[in-house]
Amino acid sequence: MPLWFLGMIALIAAPLAAQGQGWSPDRPVTILNPYAAGSTTDQLARALAAGMAPRLGQPVVVVNRDGAAGGVGTAQAARAAPDGHYLLFAPAVVFSVLPARGEVGFTAASFAPICQSFENAMAIAVRPESPFNSLADLIAAARTRPAAITYGHQGIASVPHLAAIELAEVAGVQVQDVPYRGEPAVITDLRAGRVDFAVLVMGSLAAGGLRTLGVFAPERHSLLPEVPTVMEQGFAVAPTSFGGLFAPAGTPAATIARLEAACLEAAREEAYRSVAARMFQPTRPEADTASLAARLARDIADKRRLLGLIQEAR
Repeated sequence: MPLWFLGMIALIAAPLAAQGQGWSPDRPVTILNPYAAGSTTDQLARALAAGMAPRLGQPVVVVNRDGAAGGVGTAQAARAAPDGHYLLFAPAVVFSVLPARGEVGFTAASFAPICQSFENAMAIAVRPESPFNSLADLIAAARTRPAAITYGHQGIASVPHLAAIELAEVAGVQVQDVPYRGEPAVITDLRAGRVDFAVLVMGSLAAGGLRTLGVFAPERHSLLPEVPTVMEQGFAVAPTSFGGLFAPAGTPAATIARLEAACLEAAREEAYRSVAARMFQPTRPEADTASLAARLARDIADKRRLLGLIQEAR
C-alpha cells in the first residue's frame, strides 16, 4: 500500500478520533480558587487538578485570588472566556449568598456547574475548660441569659454563621454573634475565652484542642463517632457547605461533559480521597453536573430564607 495512501488515511482518521473523544483542551487549564493558599478548598482544588491533568492531556494549574469572602476571584472567573480553559473551584455559598447581599459582578447564572467534589459539615465547639459539656447545657444557658452567650464564626453570612442562626431559630434562643475574618482567629479567641462557643468547618477541628458538642449533619461523622449530631440532640438543623468545579456560563455542552467526566474520575481516585479524608470530607462527596445544579438551586432558596433571618436580627 503506497505511503501517500496511508498518510491520507491518517489525516482522515485523526479528526474522527478527536470527535469520538469530544472536546479536548489545547493548552493548560487554569482552576481559580477564590480563597487563600493553604485553605481547605485550596488543598482540595490542587488534589483534584492533579487527577484531572492526565485525563485532559494538559497541565491543570490552580491559581488563588482571595478577597471579599470569595467574591473577588469568583468575579474574575465569571469574566473568563467560556472555552473550558478557565474554571472556578468554589463552594455554593459564593452563588447563594454573595449576590444576595449586594452587587458582586456575578450571579449563579454566570456559571455552569461541572461536578461537585466536596462537602463540608459544620460543628459546634467550645474550649476544653468550658462549663458547657453538651449542646443541652449551651441551649439551657442561652435560654436563661438571652443574648448574653457569644459565639464566633468566620464572617457574616458564612455557612457557619447561617448554621448558628438556624439553630437559634429552631431552639428559640438568642445568642450574640462575633464575626471574624477567618477560622484561625475564631479558634484563637475561643481558646482564650473571648467567645463562649464557635461554629466551625469540621476541617478546622483536625488540629485538636477543642471540645465538640455537636455536628451539623444527618448522621455522625466517621472521624468523630462519639460526637452526636445536632439533630440527634433534638434540633432539626443540618446545613452543609458543598461545592466543586464550575465553568463560565456559555461553555459548550460537549466541553462541560468532558470536564465533568475528568472531574468525577479524579474525585474518585485514592489520591484525592486521601486529601479529602484529612479535610473531614465524607467518603463520597462527588456528584455529577445535573445533581450539582439541582442542589445549588435548593441552596439558593434556603440561603435566601436564612439571610432574611439575619436582616430581622439586625
